[in-house]
Amino acid sequence: MAEVYYVGVDVGSAGVRAALVTRAGLVVSTAEETISIWEPQSDHYVQSSTEIWEKCCTVVKRVTQSVEKSRVRGIGFDATCSLVVLDQSFQPVPVCQDGDKQRNVVMWMDHRAEEQAARITNTGHGVLSRVGGVMSPEMQPPKLLWLKENLRESCWNKAAHFFDLPDFLSWKATGSLTRSLCTLVCKWTYCPPDGWDAGFWTNIGLEELLENNFSKIGSATCSPGSPLGDGLTQDAAAELNLEPGTAVGASLIDAHAGGLGVIGADVKGFQLPCEDQPLTSRMAMICGTSTCHMAISKQPLFVPGVWGPCLSAMVPGMWLNEGGQSATGRLIDHMVKGHAAYTQLQQQAQQRSNIFSYLNNHLSSMATSNSVDLLGSSLHVWPDFHGNRSPLADPTLKGMVIGLPLSQTLDDLALLYLATIQSLALGTLQILEAMKEAGHDIRTLFLCGGLSKNALFVQINANATGLPVVLPDQTEAVLIGAAVLGACASQDYSTVQVEYTKNKTLLFRLGCTCQPSFSHNHCRQLLCMIL
Repeated sequence: MAEVYYVGVDVGSAGVRAALVTRAGLVVSTAEETISIWEPQSDHYVQSSTEIWEKCCTVVKRVTQSVEKSRVRGIGFDATCSLVVLDQSFQPVPVCQDGDKQRNVVMWMDHRAEEQAARITNTGHGVLSRVGGVMSPEMQPPKLLWLKENLRESCWNKAAHFFDLPDFLSWKATGSLTRSLCTLVCKWTYCPPDGWDAGFWTNIGLEELLENNFSKIGSATCSPGSPLGDGLTQDAAAELNLEPGTAVGASLIDAHAGGLGVIGADVKGFQLPCEDQPLTSRMAMICGTSTCHMAISKQPLFVPGVWGPCLSAMVPGMWLNEGGQSATGRLIDHMVKGHAAYTQLQQQAQQRSNIFSYLNNHLSSMATSNSVDLLGSSLHVWPDFHGNRSPLADPTLKGMVIGLPLSQTLDDLALLYLATIQSLALGTLQILEAMKEAGHDIRTLFLCGGLSKNALFVQINANATGLPVVLPDQTEAVLIGAAVLGACASQDYSTVQVEYTKNKTLLFRLGCTCQPSFSHNHCRQLLCMIL
């Protein structure tokens, strides 16, 4: 039987990637392109949907160039939860005061709408119970309100379609305006089976969105992986170099694609506490520029400061809670690159390895007979340099460092790097405890994303939480999650769950054991010192 393939496309904060994936869940080839980020003013981050789509086409053509088009059965997209604005003719509308039409995407990490988010929170509306009680500026309602209040003439009055970026990509591929439940439930306050809450939008001053059955933000919805339209349109197929009609699955937010790609892993034989337990005993951590903590449950669980519960937002039929840290990889980069010894680090790393591998080895040499963890006992970081997403849900918080010496050596840089990773791991512990208190029973962590390739980051998360950590054998878990959407849409599989339970498309290995280098008590004491 001839091999068939599925394509997964992932749009991250700074780049677009694609993978060609086999029926067995193996990645055959990958391709990557960078995308532009503009910062027209502080806390404003914007992109171009035109550029993003062009880069999507480029990477898909590269990964499929060596296979017959007819063997590509389906394609799925995931992306950051950024806001795309188009006019009545589906042309870009500017989201900046400079009026550049190509800059029509308000990025997820854009915090321009902090004041609007606070006002929405102060309404105390019932929909807020599904976002941890606090509206984040990273969600879409406050961004929409900001556009209305600040760019009424140049943007708001011209806008006819507001898309979450994942839905924009699936619309671009198929022409279908049907939105994924993943995006609408997680970032827009949509709540199935009731749908949109008209009172909420009226209450916050966006009553215009009620027009034509909420056509500007989405009238029709479906679960992730559902087939959209008639598959690829003629135009999209030509741009992607695939056959018209190739199945396209309803999209996912990038973190949710990573969660989908790892949370159903076959881990038999490793004696993990989650073995022979339901998926509800697992938490997926998607660790990149930011980190998302994805946990699912059979019944809705309300966790203060944690987004959700969201029905069918990742695994159809299951409720999702999403914790998160707004800056993780970005924070580590910020701390390392801003240190006076960074130039020396670059010079040393060029001769041996990348800078993070070098730092990890340098810390091991500094530790000698002691644990690396204990090197950070007198240096502490509060990591909320870009606010706290969970569980404090305060976007106004800032970061701090306690215990800095007057020296600026390479040793000092390595210790600051270590303390930053420890602070992020303790933040994960704080999120886990909030979820546990609300009813989650999480026994194992499943990590993916760029930071999961950093052995020290993985080990410290195991140490801080006291839980075993599983890493994917197929390291491109986000891309595989996106490919699962295409496989489901092709109807080669009846549901997303069949992809896991029947065919076991993903194989994983144990990355770290749960032998903590320091105790839970030490973790708690350190967290209290930071607080």
